[in-house]
Amino acid sequence: MNTPHPAAPTARTAKSDPTIWEVDDALWADLEPVLRVEKYRKKPGRPRRDDRAIFDGLIWLARTGSQWKELPSRFGPKSTVHARFSEWAASGALERAWAVLLRAYDGEVGLDWEWQAADGCIVKAPFGKKGGPAKRRPRAATPPIGGNPAPSATS
Repeated sequence: MNTPHPAAPTARTAKSDPTIWEVDDALWADLEPVLRVEKYRKKPGRPRRDDRAIFDGLIWLARTGSQWKELPSRFGPKSTVHARFSEWAASGALERAWAVLLRAYDGEVGLDWEWQAADGCIVKAPFGKKGGPAKRRPRAATPPIGGNPAPSATS
């Protein structure tokens, strides 16, 4: 049975799907200035890839839960998408984009700003047994290796 890939919703499910797969023109008009990072280029090279395609690739990754290596080529090379993601995260552009998306969602659907919940657990991973790593015992001296007492075939 041939089922459609989750990244390509059918026309029937696209209208009933409450979340986005790609940014539409109206929303992109709000997001584009927020995501633009002026970066000095040290040397000439290929022109900078389109931010919109890369942002759509990040939406695809978030929606499908796929690994970076599974990113379709229409969004650009995975290394470029990851580099731009890192650039946006470091500059705070993703936080500003999230605020734009929340305002857009609040305007269309409405958010209940009174109720919020967070779920997470941040703990240090154990090293094995409880109580931290075990102390290593000093190694014993390496026994000397003597010569072979058998006669050599070449002598």
